[in-house]
Amino acid sequence: MGIELYALDGCPYCEKVHDALSEAGIDYETQWVDALHSDRNEVKRVSGQRGVPVLVDGDRGVTMSESENILRYVDQTLA
Repeated sequence: MGIELYALDGCPYCEKVHDALSEAGIDYETQWVDALHSDRNEVKRVSGQRGVPVLVDGDRGVTMSESENILRYVDQTLA
């Protein structure tokens, strides 16, 4: 299943997570979301909320939001 990152183009928090994943050499797939919160049904389905970024680690069964939490997870678990 791998790593999926739900992100919004131009979101500085999403960019931080993209950078951390790339710098750690982690393969991941980006799921770009709509700018309108009301249209982020896929994000809500996987995470229970509509905010981004959201990281889904399908191999470990982990779904998380909040960029600082994701950055810590990337550093401590994935890198």
